[in-house]
Amino acid sequence: MGEVLWAPPPDVLEKTEIGRYVRWLRAERGLGFGGYEDLWRWSVEDLEGFWSSIWDFFGVRSYTPPQRALASREMPGARWFPGARLNYAERILAPAGDDARTAIIAHSQSRGPLELTFGELREQVARARAGLLRLGVGPGDRVVAYLPNVPETVVAFLATASLGAVWATCAPEFGPRSVVDRFGQLDPKVLLAVAGYRYGDRFVDRRSEVAAIREALPNLEHLVHVPYAGGANDALPGAIAWEELLSEAAPLACEPVAFDHPLYVLFSSGTTGKPKAIVHGHGGILLEHLKNLGLTWDLRPGDRLMWFTTTAWMMWNALVSALLLRAAIVTMDGNPVYPDLAFQWRLAERVGATMLGVAPAFLMACRKAGLAVGKSFDFSSLRQLGAAGSPLPPEGFDWVYEQLGPDVLLNIGSGGTDVCTGIVQGSPLQPVYRGEISGPCLGVDAAAFDERGRPVVGEFGELVIRSPMPSMPVGFWNDPGDRRYRAAYFERFPGVWCHGDWIRFAERGSCVISGRSDATLNRGGVRLGTGEIYAVVESLQEVRDSLVVHLEDDEGGPGELLLFVVLAPGAALDDGLRDRISSTIRRELSPRHVPDTIEAVPSVPRTLSQKKLEVPVKRILLGARPDEVASRDSLLDPTSLDAYAAYAAGRREGAGEGGRPASR
Repeated sequence: MGEVLWAPPPDVLEKTEIGRYVRWLRAERGLGFGGYEDLWRWSVEDLEGFWSSIWDFFGVRSYTPPQRALASREMPGARWFPGARLNYAERILAPAGDDARTAIIAHSQSRGPLELTFGELREQVARARAGLLRLGVGPGDRVVAYLPNVPETVVAFLATASLGAVWATCAPEFGPRSVVDRFGQLDPKVLLAVAGYRYGDRFVDRRSEVAAIREALPNLEHLVHVPYAGGANDALPGAIAWEELLSEAAPLACEPVAFDHPLYVLFSSGTTGKPKAIVHGHGGILLEHLKNLGLTWDLRPGDRLMWFTTTAWMMWNALVSALLLRAAIVTMDGNPVYPDLAFQWRLAERVGATMLGVAPAFLMACRKAGLAVGKSFDFSSLRQLGAAGSPLPPEGFDWVYEQLGPDVLLNIGSGGTDVCTGIVQGSPLQPVYRGEISGPCLGVDAAAFDERGRPVVGEFGELVIRSPMPSMPVGFWNDPGDRRYRAAYFERFPGVWCHGDWIRFAERGSCVISGRSDATLNRGGVRLGTGEIYAVVESLQEVRDSLVVHLEDDEGGPGELLLFVVLAPGAALDDGLRDRISSTIRRELSPRHVPDTIEAVPSVPRTLSQKKLEVPVKRILLGARPDEVASRDSLLDPTSLDAYAAYAAGRREGAGEGGRPASR
């Protein structure tokens, strides 16, 4: 059991948004709670009471009142706030007497810094909205963007949402095939794009990619060029200029839409087939993000949220939603570790971030590099450090508190594109346990199920959600009868959402996620999480990254466990290092975790949101071709699967010695 590294201070109810909410519940609803566990239990048992309280506490405006909070608890098919008509964008854009307050702080490697106030943001959205109307965009039309994380992307999104049109984005790092696999499902009317950008000190030209995407979308009516890279090549033939789109001043209005009217489409990674087009609704995202960012991240007017993300990850959508709470957001584009590993820390100090979000792998890289960020930078404004995307080893927790001191809340979370929020994470009312996530989020009835669908505590199981959430998808795009939607989440345990993560809950409610359940290692009847192996292996100075795959034995034997490692500069994978890796795994985990084979590779395949791809590599080792298991355009390094294909070919040729991936 992890030791307590941080505990809620005595005045937590007076100084936090969740404390204000607890006091409000007592005053307005006559409800009192003994602590977070009691509050969470009420939030999942009385769904109508909880979600209607979120509606009232945050003052959600509806053009027509809802008939009730929840018309049906059935999953899938729950109907939230029937009769309500609202608009997500209106919450951000409605005048609130603070037009001079900062809304967006933009940092880029392609152009100089800039800031927008809420008043300036509203004016630009009104102009962009008028421009989209001139292009014939109306409710239900799709507007898609091939844009980086810049203020123009936020403006275009809010303008689209204000019209009741449907938004979707792909980061310009994506290649044409990945973009068309996504946008092609939506049949969009308008595409916004950049002609290029800078990634660190390197210029990336995307003109040919935009041309290929445009050619592959036959019903696309308009292309809008957002100037960004600068210079003579910053142009797209036949495109409408961004300045032209915003050329006319106009009053701002927001189209009232149903609670479940599509707001945006998010896409799954697309590494095992065509990406799922996951539709999220105006009301569900509005309520969930008010709750999660307000009560859990403790955001309030005047705060500043900085979280590096591309527009391809759901964290971009969460970042934008900080504007719902009148907090400012920091948009960043380019290489997040350029010119060095300390860049994000310097920027957080410069902008006065009150919450900073980073990747666990980034924290571990800073630890391994020996960065003394606590001594080098002033983080007096910082209240929370968030981390999501992969498990953070216990040593990462130690490093954070060594660097940032005892007053910063380390809020580790895990959620997903599918619900566009956290499922388990921390909050100001929960302790931080070393190596663990604090517990389920409010309103999220999360549990671990065994193979028979029974709840388990103290052992790993499938992460499930037993009650509906407003931000569960409206459905998948173009999915008659919700067949693919039901198969994706409800086939394993009928009536229960199966998320696909492998999780262990403790009696006290804290939990550990060890990776995706479809990549869990089942060796000799014992299931092992890949995250446990990564935490141990990547703690070694000689190892920069790693990936583990288990090839099962059809006859019930232990099968073969293969570990691939990316070596640190100057390291060599000799017998001595192999022995060190094996002995460390044996000592820290168990003999069952010790790999049969350890090989060096140039890189670990990852999605653009940094998720490791164990399952596609496993399929390659079983005989599939790289292009059959993943779209190269969806990978951080499009060549990263080649070494595994070469290794697999060598294994098939006999002996397993020839064709090994080259060591770096």
